[in-house]
Amino acid sequence: MQRERDKLREMTGPDKCFVPIPALIAQINVQTRGWSAYFGKGYPRNAFRQINRYVQERLERHLKRRSQRPFRVRDGSSWYAQLHRLGLVSV
Repeated sequence: MQRERDKLREMTGPDKCFVPIPALIAQINVQTRGWSAYFGKGYPRNAFRQINRYVQERLERHLKRRSQRPFRVRDGSSWYAQLHRLGLVSV
């Protein structure tokens, strides 16, 4: 779990602000799908839930930090819905 969080932290760090959002989300989707395929045996629901929440928090922070005018969610929407609209896939 810690190694996956470290990898996700590296992917959404402040030095990656130049990466376009669709490309960043595609990289995160590939990383989390590979991780879930490897660790999906047994009863992984709690681990998947923790990783999904961590990805959402990191992307929120990344999008808010990205520019002088931070990314804002549409009125009547949530961060969860907005990130899925941008293409994020949950594990």
